[in-house]
Amino acid sequence: MKQTPSPSNEDKTSLLFDYRGLKCPLPVLKARRVLSQLEAGAEVTILADDPAAPLDMAHFCETEGHQLAASQEEDGFFRFVLVKAS
Repeated sequence: MKQTPSPSNEDKTSLLFDYRGLKCPLPVLKARRVLSQLEAGAEVTILADDPAAPLDMAHFCETEGHQLAASQEEDGFFRFVLVKAS
């Protein structure tokens, strides 16, 4: 599990957090903590492999007002791009 943010390969302005191996609700809780420390409009990429992650991330963004800019499955894990609400 990667704890330290790093630029993603796709967009050098997006921070990448690897939460693969964590089970519900930890990926969402960690995403919430990360977003709370960033300015409005900041973009983060979250990797997770928990089967509930797509539903959990969508619900989290909807209830907290963040934008789920992308959600896709890749080789047994999910990649989410979140944009922090203003």
